[in-house]
Amino acid sequence: MTFDCVFMGAPEFAANILASLLAWPGARIVGVFTQPDRACGRGQKCKPTPVKALALERGLAVYDPPHFKSGENVDHLRALSPDVLLVAAYGLILPQAVLSVPTLGAINVHTSLLPKYRGAAPIQRAILAGENFTGVTIMRVEEQLDSGPILMQRALAIGADESAGELETQLAALGARLLIETLERLARGQLSAIAQDHAKATYAAKVEKSEGRIDFNQPAQQVHNRIRAMTPRPGAYFDWSAPERGTALRLSLLPGRIGPELAPGAAAPGAIIGLQGEELAIACADRAYLVPCLQPAGKKVQSARAFACGYLSKLECR
Repeated sequence: MTFDCVFMGAPEFAANILASLLAWPGARIVGVFTQPDRACGRGQKCKPTPVKALALERGLAVYDPPHFKSGENVDHLRALSPDVLLVAAYGLILPQAVLSVPTLGAINVHTSLLPKYRGAAPIQRAILAGENFTGVTIMRVEEQLDSGPILMQRALAIGADESAGELETQLAALGARLLIETLERLARGQLSAIAQDHAKATYAAKVEKSEGRIDFNQPAQQVHNRIRAMTPRPGAYFDWSAPERGTALRLSLLPGRIGPELAPGAAAPGAIIGLQGEELAIACADRAYLVPCLQPAGKKVQSARAFACGYLSKLECR
């Protein structure tokens, strides 16, 4: 059995799932809905979403309404006569007028083990919380956010040093496999749904850029979790104030590793201790945090040693 499907999604995560569906013979993608093009970068040029770029490359019909308040946008969807809506990181709440269009309903790919971490940023929130595992949930879509009954669910371990971007790539691959398995069960009439326990629901709010600021007064493990969670978006940073500098210098960091314990009073949290091998040691509340590279504001990413040569005592370069 082949389903006529409308796909709804926007970011790279969703594009990876769409690519898997296009390679699977059980789904015929009759249309794609995504977010409108948005200005980005210094030139503020409009850029299509990764889903739109892929859909256009494959010759698919693409629609990018900002919302479904207009009956015309719902009419566009209805004209496609889909059996099912397949949703992945679309970014819009779907009203009942949309959910009523497909004959077999709407199915969503969510990157958490629902009912935990409903919302826009389940991957980042799981890493911030120090979780050891997360997963993918395939669920029926309801008007309330991520509240629909669960169709399939599978767990995935979170690596101790894994960034949000790395974890997202793994979850996209798992989500694609699980979505296809869900549709195969639907075709065989073997799909069942389990209601979520709403009392156990938690919410994963959208990550704001300000949350990338690192507080080195925290233990090194929490610092590590924050940097991992903010990589690659929106990015982790702190303002380094050195005694010899008149103004603070903003430094962006990529994930490093937790270093040795610090003696009491050895260095103030946020102080750059110096090089340890080829890594730069920064003081946290309890330990050093070791980073292999960093990016001063307005500069390119540079190695810890290059930074030390340019910004610290020349003795650090030896």
